[in-house]
Parts: sequence; C-alpha cells; structure tokens
Amino acid sequence: MTAPQAVPRVVVYHAAGCHLCERALARVRAFRNGLDFELEEVAIDGDEELEERYRELIPAVEIEGELVFTHFVHEPAFRRRIGAARGAAVRARGSTARPSEPTGRPDEA
Repeated sequence: MTAPQAVPRVVVYHAAGCHLCERALARVRAFRNGLDFELEEVAIDGDEELEERYRELIPAVEIEGELVFTHFVHEPAFRRRIGAARGAAVRARGSTARPSEPTGRPDEA
C-alpha cells in the first residue's frame, strides 16, 4: 500500500473584468486535469486589504502560501512548482520509501 501524496494548495487572486485573470483561471483549472492540487479562487473585489495587496499584481497565484506568478501563469514552471511543493510536503512527513527502495538522498551510493 502506498502512502497518500501531499496535495499542494493553489490560490488564484483575481478580479471582475480582468481579462488576464480570466485567462489565468482557465489555465490553472485546465492544469487540474493532469495535476493533483487543491484550488482556491479568491476575488479581491471590495476587500480593501486584498485590493491593496494584489490589485497591481492580478492575477496572482500562490502555491503553498508563496507568491509564484503574477499576470501570467507559465505551465512548465507551474508543473515544477507543484511537484516541488508535493515533494517538500512528503519530505516534511518523512520518507515513505521501503528499506529496499532508494530515497533519493545524495549519501546513497
């Protein structure tokens, strides 16, 4: 039995009438067909704090709380970031490799 994989959390900040936001949301939603991640869509409209923080950056995409894209979502970079976030979560929990499997550590030869 394999251990469950960590599911990275992606947040897309967007606003009404923002054509770049519409494109970014469509791309990120489409990425879910091949990648496993939790998606939260946050409209900044009317929220003073979010407006101040993100208005000049939208669409803004965070992965695991880190701002990684603004204005455009680059697919290869998004895939790398999701993979890295998943790997970091697994490493934080400890190795799930069986004793006969390599763990990928550089000290294994």
